[in-house]
Amino acid sequence: MGMQCAVCGKKPAKGNHYARRGKAKYLGGVGRKVTGISRRTFRPNLQSIQIEVNGNVQRSRVCVQCIRSGKVHRPQKRKPFQMPTSL
Repeated sequence: MGMQCAVCGKKPAKGNHYARRGKAKYLGGVGRKVTGISRRTFRPNLQSIQIEVNGNVQRSRVCVQCIRSGKVHRPQKRKPFQMPTSL
């Protein structure tokens, strides 16, 4: 599946890295100058976690935005505590 979120399908995006020099105008300089532009990739923050899908627990790679927003359902670690029934 590669570098892709299993829930929302987020994958790497292309972009630019700007190398600048100089001092910003609001700090008293003459402004920032672009000295170079190189291509880069913005990668999603993927975490390999266990999620529950249709009652089955499976391990998949999910982006942090989906985990924090509650789009994935995490399985229970153990059964909840129950008081013993007395006869």
